[in-house]
Amino acid sequence: MIEQSNPFQKISSLEQALKHLKDGLTIMFGGFGGVGSPPGLIDGMITNNLKNLTLIGNDTGFPHIGIGKVVSQGRAKKVIASHIGSNPVAGKLMNEGLLEVEFSPQGTLVERIRAGGMGLGAILTDIGIDNEMVAYGKKQMQLNGKDYLVEPALTADVSIIYAKKADPYGNLVYDKSARNTNPLVAMAGRFTIAEVEEIVPLGSLNPEEIITPGVFVDMVIPSNGVNWKWVWE
Repeated sequence: MIEQSNPFQKISSLEQALKHLKDGLTIMFGGFGGVGSPPGLIDGMITNNLKNLTLIGNDTGFPHIGIGKVVSQGRAKKVIASHIGSNPVAGKLMNEGLLEVEFSPQGTLVERIRAGGMGLGAILTDIGIDNEMVAYGKKQMQLNGKDYLVEPALTADVSIIYAKKADPYGNLVYDKSARNTNPLVAMAGRFTIAEVEEIVPLGSLNPEEIITPGVFVDMVIPSNGVNWKWVWE
């Protein structure tokens, strides 16, 4: 890797990124059903035999797609998601007591992630307040005569996201539905790693198309062996 004196340069390698992913961490991931999840980072987690993970994201993917590969191999001890229905292995592990699952309605889940990224402690919602399974064990409060559930904000030790393009400063552009949850997840990690399809020179991205500003990204790595060195030539 080329050494750079510019402190704002965030381009790195998969090998370096995986040093930040360790056993027992809480890892938040972007994407929906595997689309928009970072494939290289997920495969690297499996190769490095990570375990005892707490995973936060929209769903558990499919058994052999996305974060589902990590879940299906029993590497997660807990999942916080809106559903696990597309991954029957996750359901089996849950029923056998080998995987703790915290369900959160999809809108509530993404708002909890957004709140975490904004530095808030919790959100108030009336979604699920009349549902025993959703409301069980949760604090409630009344505001302006209306009852709400108190849903804690969500953050993670590391957030892993996937984007279409990045510049050396970590500004990101997403591709259509692969954008799902990634911008919010990027904000909610104490350390955020973006795996990207293409790294372009600084100034190449139209400021109007940048979805995630580089201030929320700590490291950018190329996906599928993309050659990034030309960026600095």
